[in-house]
Amino acid sequence: MKKILWCLLLAPFFCAAQSYSFKPLNENTKTSLRGLSVVNNEVFWVSGSAGSIGKSVDGGRTWQWIKPKGYEKLDFRDIEAFDDKQAIVVNAGSPAYILKTIDGGETWTEHYKNIDSAIFLDGLGFWDKNKGIIFGDPINDKMQLLKTVDAGKTWIDISANLKFPMAKGEAGFAASGTTIKTLSGGKVWISTGGMVSNIYFSGDYGQSWNTFKCPIWQGQETTGPFSMDFYNPKIGVVVGGNYVQDKINTNNVLLTKDGGKTWQKPITPVSGYRSGVTYINAKVLVATGTSGTDISIDGGQNWKHISDKSFNAVQKAKKGDAILLAGEKGSIYQLSLN
Repeated sequence: MKKILWCLLLAPFFCAAQSYSFKPLNENTKTSLRGLSVVNNEVFWVSGSAGSIGKSVDGGRTWQWIKPKGYEKLDFRDIEAFDDKQAIVVNAGSPAYILKTIDGGETWTEHYKNIDSAIFLDGLGFWDKNKGIIFGDPINDKMQLLKTVDAGKTWIDISANLKFPMAKGEAGFAASGTTIKTLSGGKVWISTGGMVSNIYFSGDYGQSWNTFKCPIWQGQETTGPFSMDFYNPKIGVVVGGNYVQDKINTNNVLLTKDGGKTWQKPITPVSGYRSGVTYINAKVLVATGTSGTDISIDGGQNWKHISDKSFNAVQKAKKGDAILLAGEKGSIYQLSLN
């Protein structure tokens, strides 16, 4: 009776939704996972601290754990996989490396190295198997931008293409590698936070850029947008907050209908700090963070808390319907919506 009354009076749109179930695929591995690339319903890649990279080719039933030789101490914050053989990883901190495998992780080749003490790469995105982009924290007020057109074999510094200097205390967050989003035709969005939050947009593969204000919680080193996704060139979402106050949900989710130029608050926000967000379809979104996971079934206007378990990242399969979440101690879970 209570459930029926709640459905009728408080949240009828949620009662039409699916049920939710979380299935553990891996736990108790000595790594904090932040990079996640779900190729399809069978092939999953993850990356994290202690030089760890995980791969499953059977839908998460078994996992192969890899530590590229010579890079065992790196914190791999983002990974982009194309199939069960090819993947590219990037680490946070200095020195910065970009590694690639073409044999399923058996061997890794170094394709970029930067020993500048100020270098800190935050995330990568690919438009296709050949064209990709990586961004990093500013050096001398200039956002660091790297671009490849040969599937990650070489990386060109295109930082000079972004004419806007970043503000003092403005930087990127590498909490899940998802403060960068690419869509076909050369479109890319990058979100920054800290003392100032902005959205940087290019529609021509990083050749020219526009900047838009992001009115999310900001003003401290620990605040800002920590993840972003776009369903299409107009419709998008950004989540974040303050990672040291992860249960506070003050102004930590925003929606856009004009490609990031302007942002609006939803009716019902997520339940706390969130470092990962993804569109499942035009109406269904999932957001996650260290204080739990939320779901929306009306395009992000209203969110429902469905789990208290801590995660760093969430992603839907590029081809398929698998939804994975990853976090501390090697935890990898699959979320099913029935």
